[in-house]
Amino acid sequence: MRSTAARAAAPFAAAALLAVVPGCASSSEDRGRAVHSHGAPSKPPGSSPTAAPAGLPGMPPVLDSRDIYAADRPNRLSPVVKDFPSRVYVPNTTSNTVTVIDPKKYEVLKTIKVGIQPQHVVPSWDLKTLWVNNNRGHTLTPINPRTGKAGKPVDVHDPYNLYFTPNGKYAVVMASLDRELVFRDPHTMEVKKTVPVSCYGVNHADFSPDGRYFIVSCEFSAELLKVDTEKMKVVGQQRLPFRGAMPQDVKISPDGRTWYVADMMAHGVWVLNGDKFTKPKLMPTGRGAHGLYVSRDSKSMYISNRGEGTISVFDFPSRKLKKKWRLPDGGSPDMGGVSADGKVLWLSGRYDDEVYAIDTRTGKQLARMEVGGGPHGLAVYPQPGRYSLGHTGVFR
Repeated sequence: MRSTAARAAAPFAAAALLAVVPGCASSSEDRGRAVHSHGAPSKPPGSSPTAAPAGLPGMPPVLDSRDIYAADRPNRLSPVVKDFPSRVYVPNTTSNTVTVIDPKKYEVLKTIKVGIQPQHVVPSWDLKTLWVNNNRGHTLTPINPRTGKAGKPVDVHDPYNLYFTPNGKYAVVMASLDRELVFRDPHTMEVKKTVPVSCYGVNHADFSPDGRYFIVSCEFSAELLKVDTEKMKVVGQQRLPFRGAMPQDVKISPDGRTWYVADMMAHGVWVLNGDKFTKPKLMPTGRGAHGLYVSRDSKSMYISNRGEGTISVFDFPSRKLKKKWRLPDGGSPDMGGVSADGKVLWLSGRYDDEVYAIDTRTGKQLARMEVGGGPHGLAVYPQPGRYSLGHTGVFR
């Protein structure tokens, strides 16, 4: 998630960390050729629901064990958010602001001043709050998505990214430079347990279908962690089999059997079995593979290739990459989300101070809008789903 020297100067704190990790400090994305293996992603979800195994205590029951995204169908908004105005929230890391966009008119409505180096805008588990992760300001700024107004910042150290356990019991702060996973109260953000980790740069995660474990990417040491959700304990750790790997976004397949991890230096997506936590295989997608987003029908996954200005489309039924969309005039597509109706993919342009709106049926660019400096973890809100697991909007 950090910018490289070839494109933009990294924040001073990240640069300090990179100096400690020689293997990840190079700005070049040419780290050698990876093995061209697509792995064997599991079969797509069925068309009818089935009973699901018991999950993490307190977690809402899985609607369909063959499709964990069954609650995310087009415009299937929770009663909690059905009256919220549709907006795109863009955190600008070098401007210390959040740009608010009307996605129907492709119009900037306002700019909100927040803390230092906002990295992601994260929907809360209960869907009622958007938390702006002010990484170097060591605060979270709450935004009321009904009114669009920012509230009083909450002190939280090193909040690079933010997730929520599937039962809503804890918020999990990805304290990247502190090298910690910090379990907090999801409302007050009071610390409940701090879990030190031995890897560098914890940043993204996703949870198993039953919520009992989650997998975390460590971008600066090329590692993955497996964490027991209830015990709040690291139970597995492995280094990716690619020199200079830099793992980013993490996403699980609709049937919950296969995990995908984008890697901006291996230029593709790692495919692995999360239950067994065995060695993953690399599926090449494009330079600077970064963000992963599942379509509203659970059939496709959009992969933003930040280093080449493209979006790869992975097809779950055939287990293959079926197409690649190229942004006109290039760009640096990073993080974002899919519109509530599933028709538009919104992505931030990290190095170009802009955002992109892309038609999910044709790949055509619908809009390209200027925002603040270093736009990063863009959130489209509201989106379908019963609850949020965090990041820029992972809903189930």
